[in-house]
Amino acid sequence: MFRSLHMKLTLILLLLITSLMAVVGAFLTTSVTSFYIDSFYQQMSSAFGADRREFVADLRSAAAQPDGAERIQEILEVNAGMLGIDYRTRNYYVLDGTAGSFLAGSAESSDLPREQSANLLTARNAVARKDASTVGDESDISADYMDVAIPIFGGDNAFIIYILDNKDTVSDLNNQLFQIIMQALIIGLLISVLLSFLLSKTMVGPIEKLTIGAERVAAGDFDSELPVESTDEIGILTGTFNEMAEVLQSTLAAVENERNKLDTLFLHMTDGVVAFDREGHLIHCNPAATELLRRSIDPSCTYEELLGDLHPFQNVLALQKPNYIEDELVVGDRTLALYLTPFSDKAQGGVLILLHDVTEQHRNEERRKEFVANVSHELRTPLTNVRSYAETIRDAGDDIPRDMENNFLDIIITETDRMTHIVQDLLTLSRLDAGSTEMVFTRFPFHDAIESVVRSNSLNAKQRGHELTYVPEGELPLITGDRSRLEQVMMNILGNAIKYTPDGGHIRVTAGAGPDTAWMEVRDDGIGIPEKDRERIFDRFYRVDKARSRESGGTGLGLSIAREIVQRHHGTISLVPHEGPGTTVRLELPITQPAPGAPEDTAENTSAQQ
Repeated sequence: MFRSLHMKLTLILLLLITSLMAVVGAFLTTSVTSFYIDSFYQQMSSAFGADRREFVADLRSAAAQPDGAERIQEILEVNAGMLGIDYRTRNYYVLDGTAGSFLAGSAESSDLPREQSANLLTARNAVARKDASTVGDESDISADYMDVAIPIFGGDNAFIIYILDNKDTVSDLNNQLFQIIMQALIIGLLISVLLSFLLSKTMVGPIEKLTIGAERVAAGDFDSELPVESTDEIGILTGTFNEMAEVLQSTLAAVENERNKLDTLFLHMTDGVVAFDREGHLIHCNPAATELLRRSIDPSCTYEELLGDLHPFQNVLALQKPNYIEDELVVGDRTLALYLTPFSDKAQGGVLILLHDVTEQHRNEERRKEFVANVSHELRTPLTNVRSYAETIRDAGDDIPRDMENNFLDIIITETDRMTHIVQDLLTLSRLDAGSTEMVFTRFPFHDAIESVVRSNSLNAKQRGHELTYVPEGELPLITGDRSRLEQVMMNILGNAIKYTPDGGHIRVTAGAGPDTAWMEVRDDGIGIPEKDRERIFDRFYRVDKARSRESGGTGLGLSIAREIVQRHHGTISLVPHEGPGTTVRLELPITQPAPGAPEDTAENTSAQQ
């Protein structure tokens, strides 16, 4: 019976109304009683307090008279309104201060409570101590009366003014409140019963429909849509249920679509995928695997036929996730990386094989080895020369002519300088690659930097009979960068032009600026660079004419270093096509760097990509 939602709603509402009215009734009753008690004592405190000194003084003067009780009564009658004396529920009594006997009052002495009253005893104790500051004003919310006793001294006389309120007003008001609360409780219970029926109709009905709809969905019927009859939470739940049914229906179609997508992915992916069941029979193979293995794989193919000679099938199947076996397989001119792993621990699992072409990675490794070999060769050649000439000088002893000895020593020094340059360039490239080379960015005149480089190379150009000119196009701006590093780049460009131009050539340096960039071009009429070598001219150790480069002291690293420095400045260095013989190299730099630290980050990223 109580499992019904209707009965639960009814009981909840009944308990709610009953609890609410009980709390409200208790609160109101207590509040009314407390209010009247506080009002009573506040009124008494105001009447006999410091603000009413004249009234208290009159009472003390009356107490000093032989007929003190009668005079005090007269004063109290005059001030009855201030004291709230209504002669029905609240009365005053004038008592003897020593014996507590009745002397006068607004009611008969039979209405007085017994002397056990705490307030009366407090006042009598104050009279015994002659303490005029002590007043009996203890309150008790559970008592059926309110009282206060004030000791009054006049001369040798002592009286107690005792004011008593029997709380009839409070009791009448509480009775009326109780009747109102009971009436409201009865009406509230009736309303709660009616509301429970309405709620059950508005809530239980849609829930029953949702239950029926859920049973249909569980049976696989996704086409039945429930009507949304409201915009409240029940209506939202109904709409959500309809959406859920649509999502479930679309999910079944999506699963099929995903399966088709996976089939398409396996069909067109560049890596090969081959799967075998627990018995070693083929269950999937994409075209990339057939192409990489360079053989046809028919549905009857087994693991033993394909890869049984590399790793036993049961060993692979026994692996625990995430363990896998990695191996390499050479097929023709290709090197394939193999990854073998079980794809499920259940009975329907098997072995999955991924084939990845790593031929290009191996080629990159060969290039790295070639780089190391080039470094070794570049260092071995001058080392061999140094050793040969040094041994010749040692073996000849004093028989070698002085001129020949000096010539040999000059060769040794030259070869040593060449090795120093190679090592220094390699260290510079290593620091640039590692990002440990700090750039000191300052604002400096672009024109002054170019002029300084041209002036430094003018003597070398003159010795080779070159005509070196510098013609800026307009006024050049201040740019932000590491001046020493940029001058190193300019020195390399101009030094190559002087070095690889036959004696008596012409070298022209021009410079200019745009809205955001400044540029410099160095053009010569030297040997030039063949078209086939232009793409690799900035590669490390790459030289167009290796014999000529070694004769001129080149290491093949200068342009590589220059490119790294320029990239850290967010600039470009490139070969510019032009008519006629020779080469034109263009250096272009931003006038202002994007942000502090950005050039280094960019250079690191660029180096990483290379």
